[in-house]
Amino acid sequence: MKAVALLSSGIDSPVAIYLMLRKGVEVTPVHFRQDTLKEEKVHELYEVLSRYGKIHEPVMVDFAEEHVPVFEKLRELKKERWTCVFCKWLMIRRACRIGHEVGARAIVTGDSLGQVASQTLDNLLIISSASDLPVLRPLIGMDKEETVSIAKKIGTFEISARKEPLCPFTPKYPIVRGSLGEFERIREALGL
Repeated sequence: MKAVALLSSGIDSPVAIYLMLRKGVEVTPVHFRQDTLKEEKVHELYEVLSRYGKIHEPVMVDFAEEHVPVFEKLRELKKERWTCVFCKWLMIRRACRIGHEVGARAIVTGDSLGQVASQTLDNLLIISSASDLPVLRPLIGMDKEETVSIAKKIGTFEISARKEPLCPFTPKYPIVRGSLGEFERIREALGL
């Protein structure tokens, strides 16, 4: 089976990819490029992950191309609290398109329930609506210590743990329990 996987420079997504590779899934990673430091880390993570199964070179997507105009419009609408939800929704939507291009049957993410604003049950429901492919979340029930333990074992932790710039778009008070109805109204106002 082929899958497209979101690959950030953080701890969780490389572990999620490793778990899928271990199951024999052929993975095409997708990275949303924000800066060169994160991009370098992603290439290093890819090298480590390539030891564990069939993984293709990461597809690099320019984060600013689609995300930044949406974030600016959210600010105009005074809905910037929704930034994290729309960020992940846009990533899943793009990953789905790439998935169809490469013949993938699923999308893989490093989501762990409740860990950050975009990973609450309410927000995961909204984010999943961006894809007509199933969204697999192999870390969903793990706590951070379990994920870190696996990352250390497979050799990705040291790379992921290196300092990098924080996301400049994260709102002070992100939506934690988004309503699908409100999301759809905002999405319509954004023309998405």
